[in-house]
Amino acid sequence: MSDIPDYTCNVSLRLSKVLDEIGVNERMVIKTRRLGLMNDTIQTIAQQFTDEDVNVYTIGSRVEGTTTIGLNSDEDILCTLTWHKVIQDWSEWEPGKQNLLMIQDDTVSPGYCLLQILRNDVPLPEQNVYKQSWYRDSKGRVLLKNSIVNPADDVESVRHGPAQSSDEIPGFSAYDIVFAMTCQQWPLQARHWINQQGESPWPTLDMRQYCKGTECFVVGVGSKNSVNEELEWRISTSLAERFLIFNFNITQIRCYVLMKMILKTFITTQCPDSISSYMCKTVMFHCISSTYNNTWNEKTLLICLNYCLRVLYNCVQNNNCPHFIIPENNLMARRFTPVTKQVILDRLCYIISSNGNALLEIKCDQLGNRIQNTFLRLVKIVPEHVSCLMSGQLVKNVAFQVNELITALLEEMNKMNHIRLLLQTLYKYLMQLTHDMNQGHNKLACTTIAKFLSMHLGSALASINIQSERSVCRESIVLMTLGLNIDVASGKLKLASILYCTGDIERAEIILKNIKENYDLSVVESICQCYDFKKSKRKQAFNKLCYEANNEYALLQSITASCVRFLRCEINCCPKELQHEMFRSPQQDLPYRSDDDDWMNLAVVDSLPYIYFLQYKTYFHLRRHRDKQDAISNLAKCIVEEPDFGHRETALNLLGQCLEQENRIDAALRCYLLSLKIRGRNNAAKFHICRLVSSVLSRGFLEF
Repeated sequence: MSDIPDYTCNVSLRLSKVLDEIGVNERMVIKTRRLGLMNDTIQTIAQQFTDEDVNVYTIGSRVEGTTTIGLNSDEDILCTLTWHKVIQDWSEWEPGKQNLLMIQDDTVSPGYCLLQILRNDVPLPEQNVYKQSWYRDSKGRVLLKNSIVNPADDVESVRHGPAQSSDEIPGFSAYDIVFAMTCQQWPLQARHWINQQGESPWPTLDMRQYCKGTECFVVGVGSKNSVNEELEWRISTSLAERFLIFNFNITQIRCYVLMKMILKTFITTQCPDSISSYMCKTVMFHCISSTYNNTWNEKTLLICLNYCLRVLYNCVQNNNCPHFIIPENNLMARRFTPVTKQVILDRLCYIISSNGNALLEIKCDQLGNRIQNTFLRLVKIVPEHVSCLMSGQLVKNVAFQVNELITALLEEMNKMNHIRLLLQTLYKYLMQLTHDMNQGHNKLACTTIAKFLSMHLGSALASINIQSERSVCRESIVLMTLGLNIDVASGKLKLASILYCTGDIERAEIILKNIKENYDLSVVESICQCYDFKKSKRKQAFNKLCYEANNEYALLQSITASCVRFLRCEINCCPKELQHEMFRSPQQDLPYRSDDDDWMNLAVVDSLPYIYFLQYKTYFHLRRHRDKQDAISNLAKCIVEEPDFGHRETALNLLGQCLEQENRIDAALRCYLLSLKIRGRNNAAKFHICRLVSSVLSRGFLEF
């Protein structure tokens, strides 16, 4: 590769420029990985708060930074289970645990293992078959079936191999969840790679040693070539492979992305379920390990791509693609029929021999058109545009993950009837988060969630104080202060709400004014994860700030606004107009609620309409008529114009009650009816309509 033709060099440079334009650049790769690892921490915290000692890992392209908007890759999530302890040596046996002995012998497919069930009282093999998931083989061993980790009992989920998959919902990414068990040590089949001393410059010895420290898993899927498919467990080195990709340079990442685009354009359309992106990743590993790092640069991108495609061609031709860490595991064993194989070979031969011209046919991310434009200079390239879009999505995903966790926690705590138990639970979570604050993304994620919980703990204490003394204790204010800056509005709105409820109208008005001044309507995105609904396009200014930021968690404080939530134990901290939302479901509506509708037992409102509502209430008490009218007009306007409210029906209910206070009965009734059009059941609007009609009829009767 030392002598690079001018044509190849020119095409490579233009191709690198186009990939930069569609978000495959160093800045976006770093940002994607940073936020992906933060999401791992958030999801792990979510699982551990539900009394499950589970670790969550995002694997695949969405954390590697090896996807684009056009590729639209699924989100791959690996969840470790703690039901059992997987050991490879009897010395690792632990009493009281369900120990599983990993068997890797000649009867097991390479890259797979059997799991023998051991007794939990003494280090001896289990002799009796107690459960359906246990099986006695011909040698008398009691083995664990891999179907035990099949989680696909959700009607919206299907099982693909070891994964539980969801269909894509508008505004959300499809995902695959793989449930796995952690090995106590790296399996014997994989240890040879760790200790391998070869001439290959990549991966380095230090990289191999780091991989040795990563967790290794077994996942519930057997080899399709095995007679014991339901008994075999696949050995997964996903975290080691993720680390290896984290050490790719930008040209290697671009080459991998191009391979996936080629796969999507030329092969999967004709031969679905033949070559996978994982095979492309494995080919990349082999190609990088057989070359020097300086081979991979912007000027040689096309040469490197053709080299990888030729290696893939050879793998298909020989029906052999060795797993990079466990080479005995052939990823292409019995993968294609002779007809399918010939089609794939023909397509790969066409692409390789085209010397880059085949790339012009790729419609994914308009790659072909963009390459042509670089030669014709028809369009001015704006490299930041797509990166801004991707950055906005990444940051908003983090905000969604945090809010989804907080919503789930609050829904569980809202079920607790005893206030002391609830306070103890909140305190326990805070202590757990404090303990988990180590460094890096762990500290950032834990700090953010701790702020949310501090705010609710302070608010719950304030509600008790208001009920008994009509004032708020110092401890409550201190806790509330810790959570004031969780985002641009919701924390401060809770404090303003408490001040309003205690009669401190002047201070409430000052806080509301400050919130409104910092709430930039052209930038701030509304965040709600109470339920799934289609989200609109993000604001351009929001995307731009996300792209420019290096500290996305700090950015969340100034450009996102979560919905404001009040538990029933916080009922004294919100105005009576909002309290009705805690009791939105009459008995006849309860059967129409799903398992995901526990948020309906809370009072929840989007931040922006709640700002204007509280302003209306404070200006009403302060007798500032013009400001009061501006507030009610702004409330009505934002309900109509802002696209991403999750609780628009609640905002309409609040607007209706304000209009009632203005004696605009017809307008109030229209608000309640519009609210019912949005959510026909489990809506406090029904109560307001009945109350309003009753009031009008009573007034008419009295006047009569």
